[in-house]
Amino acid sequence: MAKKSGGASDTEAGETIIIKKYANRRLYNTSSSSYITLDDLAKMVRENIDFVVIDAKSGEDITHSILTQIIMDEEAHGEQMLPVSFLRQLIGMYGNSMQNLMPSYLEASMTNFRENQSKIREAFEKGMSSGPLAAIHETNMAMMRAAAETFIPGQRKNASKSAGSSGESGSQKEIEVLREQMAEMQKKLDELSK
Repeated sequence: MAKKSGGASDTEAGETIIIKKYANRRLYNTSSSSYITLDDLAKMVRENIDFVVIDAKSGEDITHSILTQIIMDEEAHGEQMLPVSFLRQLIGMYGNSMQNLMPSYLEASMTNFRENQSKIREAFEKGMSSGPLAAIHETNMAMMRAAAETFIPGQRKNASKSAGSSGESGSQKEIEVLREQMAEMQKKLDELSK
């Protein structure tokens, strides 16, 4: 759904903005009758303004490739959010028999993360109390384990082999590593808030 953005690009609630991409690589916002940039589109995404990008010549919907281009630009110029291991695993899924399930799984994971985002922020603000954050972490880890087992049969066996016979000590090591990472994230958040 489109939200009003308070400017020349105001639209009716629920209206999808049409963006036309011309051969000269320029993007034209048909709602505001103005040329825009990829940065403007990224801002629209952050403001939850719904839009579709159409190739002006062919009429083809190219929204997916434009959004991918925005991610590539963000990764190249900002702090990288997508770890190399994640990108490798994602690329490895192309051509895999489970490829068709990945979009819905990734979408569900992101929805789950966004729903828990406020809870995570509260936990960071309260000084990393183990209660709510631990519960969120456990829910997310259980979901990831179930998905890994579904998408990659034998994943649980491989994970248990790599953990060795240590059992509980492996879990304790994971928890300790996560605590260290969370402490680093808290430090970065504190620095950003100054």
